[in-house]
Amino acid sequence: MPKLKKSAAEMVASARSKIEEIETKDLMEMVDDPTVVIVDIRDIRERQRTGFIPGSVHAPRGMIEFWVDPDSPYFKEVFGQDDKRYVFHCASGWRSALTVATLLDMGFEASHLKEGFSTWGEHGGPIEKPEPRD
Repeated sequence: MPKLKKSAAEMVASARSKIEEIETKDLMEMVDDPTVVIVDIRDIRERQRTGFIPGSVHAPRGMIEFWVDPDSPYFKEVFGQDDKRYVFHCASGWRSALTVATLLDMGFEASHLKEGFSTWGEHGGPIEKPEPRD
């Protein structure tokens, strides 16, 4: 296998140097703020297994660029609200850092949860569990 020009860790570090990172305790204070949209980009199976932040919007990582682009046939209205602050998260903050850097390149303002969902519960953040499937 040829050597990569840039590792995944280097890409995440580069992204983090360009974006706003939100600490867990700070996002916990924003959970009930109606001007904040928390976007969970984890796989649906991760949300089912570990739960999710109440009120968060699920947007699969592979569709983000299309869902925020008003010219895309996949555009979602939740991302067309000018008066909202968007905070993205994944499990550990790697995928969301890359996502937010890409969105900023597109002109979509957003930030991300620095540590991701993996420490949300440890910090006392509320977690909603999905209904069991039959």
